[in-house]
Amino acid sequence: MFLPIGDAPNPRGAPLVTYLIIAANVAVFVLLTMPLSGAPADPSDPLFRDYVGAVERSVEDPAEVRQFIHDATRYDLFVFAHGFRPIAPNVADLFTSLFLHANFMHLFGNMLFLWIYGDNVEHRMGRGRYLLAYLLTGIAATLVHWMTSPDSPLPTIGASGAISGVLGFYFLWFPRNKVRLMMMLPPVFMNVFMVPARIVLGFYLVMDNIVPFLIAGGRGGGVAHGAHIGGFVAGVIAAWVHDRLVVRRGAEELATHPGEPPLVLAEQLREEGRPDEALAVLERLLKTMRPGPEAADVHAQAGALLLEDLHQPAAAYQHFTAALQMQPDPRTAALAEQGIAAIRSMQKYRVGHPRRGAW
Repeated sequence: MFLPIGDAPNPRGAPLVTYLIIAANVAVFVLLTMPLSGAPADPSDPLFRDYVGAVERSVEDPAEVRQFIHDATRYDLFVFAHGFRPIAPNVADLFTSLFLHANFMHLFGNMLFLWIYGDNVEHRMGRGRYLLAYLLTGIAATLVHWMTSPDSPLPTIGASGAISGVLGFYFLWFPRNKVRLMMMLPPVFMNVFMVPARIVLGFYLVMDNIVPFLIAGGRGGGVAHGAHIGGFVAGVIAAWVHDRLVVRRGAEELATHPGEPPLVLAEQLREEGRPDEALAVLERLLKTMRPGPEAADVHAQAGALLLEDLHQPAAAYQHFTAALQMQPDPRTAALAEQGIAAIRSMQKYRVGHPRRGAW
């Protein structure tokens, strides 16, 4: 069993929106899911007949149908009314379904992933845009599920579609981060490994979702794989569009200063207190350069700007590590190594001891 327990770099600071989303999901579970799950469904409730009909259309085994009906709770009826049902789509359900979970393990798994990956994405985007992106990618995920299973009468619930959107942002923006994976084969073996984030997230996308989705033909046996895929892809696309807009902004800045060397312009903008514009110029310049010592120098400068001026250590780490992979000159290598050392000193969570060295 592999369980993600943290990531690096993970700088200090409170990702307020991530914590509030987690708190909202936990509150719904404690105040709504738990009490209603302990109360049997009322057969006289008008929803009960509709719920039974949906189960009968979705489950082939008569014995399993009888078990579903026998075990039905008031929470099942609430989910049937407020979860997103593809056969009866409702705009309000696009939002309410994001905060409903089937059981504790469903909630725990989703909130663990959000806790690990959400803070770096929130830090890079800013709180308002992050919240908007979370909700919109969650809606996109649900709509993809709707398109892949339009005749499903049973509701889909959970935050995993929105969280998959967060993972999509993370996949594109933090490719050089490491994820702490705990491998457990109790009582024989238990250890922590540092694994590149793109391997972990790529495995999640392909093996946990795309392969089961293709095998099941869009019907994932209770798991909305289509929603996970849709949310992830939506996050990747949104991150890519964001980066393209930054590069375009850099091109426009260069166009307003014809003849000005890009590195000189970036330094001038930085001195003028315009670090966002300076970074855009550097990002535009990197798009035109081949890997090598000159590109390494630009990466190191972008990393220093992100770390010192924009206070985004995780984003700076991507540039510093890229610089060290491009045969930098000694000065550039020293700058990048100093930046990485500074970012390591900011690490917030140190859960578990990795088997293989430091990140």
